[in-house]
Amino acid sequence: MSAKPKMRFGVISVNHYHIFGQTNCLLDAGAELVAVDLSGGEPFLVAQFREKYPQAREVTDKAEILEDETLQMVVGAAVPFKRADLGIEVMRHGKDYMTDKGGFTTLEQLQEVRKVQKETGRIYSICFSERFENRATVKAAELVRAGAIGRVLQTVGLGPHAIHNQPRPDWFFRKLETGGILADIASHQVDQFLYFAGASEAEVVSSQVANHNHPEYPEFEDFGDIVLNGGGATGYIRVDWFTPDGLGVWGDGRLFVLGTDGYIELRKYIDIGGKAGANHLFLADAKGVHYMDCNDVALPYGANLIADVLNRTQIAMNQEHCFLASKLCLEAEAKARRLGHLTD
Repeated sequence: MSAKPKMRFGVISVNHYHIFGQTNCLLDAGAELVAVDLSGGEPFLVAQFREKYPQAREVTDKAEILEDETLQMVVGAAVPFKRADLGIEVMRHGKDYMTDKGGFTTLEQLQEVRKVQKETGRIYSICFSERFENRATVKAAELVRAGAIGRVLQTVGLGPHAIHNQPRPDWFFRKLETGGILADIASHQVDQFLYFAGASEAEVVSSQVANHNHPEYPEFEDFGDIVLNGGGATGYIRVDWFTPDGLGVWGDGRLFVLGTDGYIELRKYIDIGGKAGANHLFLADAKGVHYMDCNDVALPYGANLIADVLNRTQIAMNQEHCFLASKLCLEAEAKARRLGHLTD
């Protein structure tokens, strides 16, 4: 019996810590990391990448990866405004692409990627780590799909972040390069709203961004929120950079999913003042209140994406879902009311 073919991939652009989660999800599912281009990467991340993945052959020109016909996928966590252009290069070289969130900083980038993706038939996948790499979120999806809380009516997604948990390059504080807080970190929560609501269409009802406490960085947005409507449900999203140093984790990420027959609360990374560790799920239904420790739940994204690459399927994430989540984030950012130290 012949062995299953391995998916081989390369890494281009190491500018965000998420590159380690992206790489690990493929390695854990049996893919082979072949080569990496570390040029232009953040020095503190480059050193860690070399240490974690000594098997990766280091190249000095990304063309060596793009033109390697034995590689099926390129993974990258570039500076946000460069992610779409890299994806276009990858797809035009006949390879599939997995990028860090958010996958775009402008609607014009999204339009061009849509065009190239359609022309090439390649995969443009955004690794929404707060769903794909969080075991409690995977379990919540299983429960919702099984009807545990009835029809979904609303999601509330909270994405607080710590600004001092890792070095922040200069580009981090410039909106042109990040796209803004809603285009960037709120993409996680928009993805989750669409997924749990089962929505194939949605609209931005309202949005706000603010610079409340960082006047020294006039382009930086430290707070944002969005109200969404779609799939017969509503969604509220709040993201910020106000996680206090004493919390002990980078953010107290929460997700609430309200249904007609109950609700689910996820305390993804910490149960503040309660249970130790991460991946906490609470379910309230007609029978009572139930707690689930989700630390042993399997993460399917990596294996599903490999299957998509090898079989030309869309199991890991529907391509239109990826683009819709991105479109809503960019529209929310574009129409947001500006508060605090921000100016038009």
